[in-house]
Amino acid sequence: MLNLKSDVLEKSEILKLYTKGFANPQDYKIGLEYERLPIDSTSLKAVDYWGDKGIANCLGEFARQNCWDYIVDEKNIIGLAKEHDTITLEPGCQIEISAKPERTIFDLKKKIDSINSGLEKILAKNDITLLNYGVSPFSTCKNIQLIPKRRYKIMANYLWGILADVMMRETAGIQCCIDFCSEEDAMRKFKIANKLSPFMTAMFSNSPIRGGVDTGYKSFRALSWLNTDSDRCGFAGKISEEFSFEDYIDCIMKTPMIFIQRKGQPIVLNGDITFEEYIKNGYEDFTPNINDYELQANLCFPEVRLRNFIEIRNHDCVGGDLKYAILAIYKGIFYDNSTLEEIEELLKPLQYKDFSELRYNVPKQGLKAQIKNTSVLDYAKEIVSIAGKSLKANQTGENLFLNSISKYLSRGISPADEIIKKWNGSWNKDLKKMINYLTQTE
Repeated sequence: MLNLKSDVLEKSEILKLYTKGFANPQDYKIGLEYERLPIDSTSLKAVDYWGDKGIANCLGEFARQNCWDYIVDEKNIIGLAKEHDTITLEPGCQIEISAKPERTIFDLKKKIDSINSGLEKILAKNDITLLNYGVSPFSTCKNIQLIPKRRYKIMANYLWGILADVMMRETAGIQCCIDFCSEEDAMRKFKIANKLSPFMTAMFSNSPIRGGVDTGYKSFRALSWLNTDSDRCGFAGKISEEFSFEDYIDCIMKTPMIFIQRKGQPIVLNGDITFEEYIKNGYEDFTPNINDYELQANLCFPEVRLRNFIEIRNHDCVGGDLKYAILAIYKGIFYDNSTLEEIEELLKPLQYKDFSELRYNVPKQGLKAQIKNTSVLDYAKEIVSIAGKSLKANQTGENLFLNSISKYLSRGISPADEIIKKWNGSWNKDLKKMINYLTQTE
């Protein structure tokens, strides 16, 4: 447990970062972070940051036309903001829309559609397609430059693991954000979200073709995360029955530090100490403050991350209503107590080691993976069914968003399985046909 000895940073101050998220269940909202891969419409290569048709110029034009503010790093545009919505760039120019959480998925869809309408017109004019897919289909990390954001350069130099560069430069995912009303509620949802994680990865796997070839994996994006810096990725904690805010904080504390910031400048620590050691002894002339902890927590990338909300991060980018199906599943499960109990009962026979092993099997086997002699597909169907009952009972109409994933599951496949079948069949391994398919199925 925590043993803070610093006069600068108190345990109570850190805990407030999480407890300030307590929300009235009547006010629960749901959030979406939506990453996509910008590719050249003709060459299918990843689009660069620089140049007349680079992403920086496109964002600048969008900002001028739609009155968004620049987010900059040393005068370089790294994103845009308007009120509570942002459009930001990930390390390899992936474009992420982070929309202000809304009460319904319909409200989020309306917001995303509005932003996309203006953004995609500008990108199309510059021969850029935003691809709803989990990994770069043609360009590989060796040919994708980092955007000029100091944080990403530091991370790229530090993060270890044989696919860390792939994760940073090539992948795109969907993240869902959910609310909680108390610490008990937060940790209950946190544990269930971790347990659901491999099933959700399998359902929405959508990254089998990378570098123009069939990788043999349903989700190469998920594989890349399995092979990136296990100090800060994977499960946060053992998702045991006993887990608290302090236990989560303790996981963050025991993780090596990459850097801190002072006066807008990064001070690189390069993993020399953990945050726990930093609390006890400081670092050179620096002593810890709450901003240091927040940065440390944001530089940890578990599949489910705790903030003043719960951020669920383990899905390939998918297009159309599939991205909203992800939100619908979580909303149906997490915002209904009886549904939570039903999911807990469904997953009760499974142990931590079962979920841990499944994480390593799912990227390759997808819905065909087995857990305790039961297929992931069978679990997936039951998970979607349980979520659907809850959404129907709420009478908001949001259960309609489950239709897209239900159609795949009724055929026993994921989006990746459909791509692999066509890749080895009618497409005859033609990448342009795959890109055309992904574009048409929006």
